[in-house]
Amino acid sequence: MSQIYDFSINSLSGKVIDFADFRGKVVLIVNTASKCGYTPQYTGLQKLHEKYSEKGLVIIGFPCNQFGGQEPGDAETIQSTCLVNYGVTFLITEKIDVNGDNAHPIFTYLKESLPIEANQKAIKWNFTKFLIDTDGNPVKRFASAETPEMIEQEIVKLL
Repeated sequence: MSQIYDFSINSLSGKVIDFADFRGKVVLIVNTASKCGYTPQYTGLQKLHEKYSEKGLVIIGFPCNQFGGQEPGDAETIQSTCLVNYGVTFLITEKIDVNGDNAHPIFTYLKESLPIEANQKAIKWNFTKFLIDTDGNPVKRFASAETPEMIEQEIVKLL
């Protein structure tokens, strides 16, 4: 089985994000969308980034348009939404799929590592979150409705 450190992806600006660079850090992976009822969670994610990045937290948003077409924009549109509306300074990747044949391999890995139940692995909606410990192990999966504020203590335990 792969390890989280085996993956890489391009950022929204096209720069390679190599997960091997996150050894020894706590990583929060979130599939995001700019036109979703959960989009205001960007604010909470940014607050976590500001509060804990110096202590070793890395937050990565993965824009995805698979749920209700709620991330229809191109890289420039996504970037401006994140920056202008929410002041996001944490990492945002290129737009990807999280389910299906074209799912990015990191999401295939995360869904296998942390299924909802034995037979239920697919991501159900935007803003599903995966928490990775400092050894690169996926340790917890959070549903869309679980806000950044609700999961903060889980993050703190791992830092």
